[in-house]
Amino acid sequence: MSAAFSLITALVAVIALVVISLIGVSAGLSSLFGVIIPYLAIAIFIIGVVWRIVEWGRVPVPFSIPTTCGQGYSLPWFKSAYFDCPHNRWGVIGRMALEILLFRSLFRNTKADLRENANLMYGSAKWLWLAGILFHYSFLTILVRHIRFFVEPIPAFVEILSKVDGFFEILVPTVFLTDVALLAAATYLFLRRVLIPQVRYISLPADYFPLFLILGIAVSGVLMRNVWKVDLLSVKQLAMGLFTFHPAVPQGIGPIFYVHLFLVSVLLAYFPFSKLMHAGGVFLSPRGTRPMTAVWSGMSIPGIIRSRSIRTTSTRTISGRR
Repeated sequence: MSAAFSLITALVAVIALVVISLIGVSAGLSSLFGVIIPYLAIAIFIIGVVWRIVEWGRVPVPFSIPTTCGQGYSLPWFKSAYFDCPHNRWGVIGRMALEILLFRSLFRNTKADLRENANLMYGSAKWLWLAGILFHYSFLTILVRHIRFFVEPIPAFVEILSKVDGFFEILVPTVFLTDVALLAAATYLFLRRVLIPQVRYISLPADYFPLFLILGIAVSGVLMRNVWKVDLLSVKQLAMGLFTFHPAVPQGIGPIFYVHLFLVSVLLAYFPFSKLMHAGGVFLSPRGTRPMTAVWSGMSIPGIIRSRSIRTTSTRTISGRR
């Protein structure tokens, strides 16, 4: 499968989704795109996530195979890498927290380039880490900001977050910083996948489709807020109706809103069956959620260290007393 075919297939699929939603709304199917499809997407999302987690949980892991990139815990005079090669539960929790919150392994990522005279050069790859951080935290901030449409009164933390996000007060209505950051990060991830030959070679439609889908959601949201404005009171009425299971579709919201909502629904339904499910899989990976314990003659290294005979012999050998 060629890279061009993968890209065009994913792009055509997202464009087709936009066209389908526009045709459906113009044909008077507002209830379908505003109520039925969102409920169906949420049900698929919940059932799919639970199913994937249960399936992963049933996979046997007979060996402890954590990923390590540092000195393991062994004898007292060897300094161990507490987070790179954790030997207890707290070390695992620390490593997982750094990985989930700060993408530590991506921060340490390197790239290799073949330069002149066939010299292989290794270098830092921090731009990918920065784009990943901006993408995920911008997406999270936007999700939290959308809470205002589902509850009344609006929680104080949502108001504070919105004020911080729109601190620079660019244009009217305010352009949020996370909207720009999300678009920039997603665009970078797309260009990286297209312009780097090695990444382009291994890219499939399943890699391009969620990128185009998220870009479509972000672009439609920005257009809905700043260009083709919609009635936010009607949007909130619909959102609160969905949240309280008393749906009602107000008149005159605007087609761009249904495009936005339909793309979000497709993303929710697609999420459990795609590579995006790494958000849940990271908690179940045996390579990151288990401590590293070396085994010798049926006893782990910490157990060997606590053994009186081994500890006495080792201490005497190091100190020179024989």
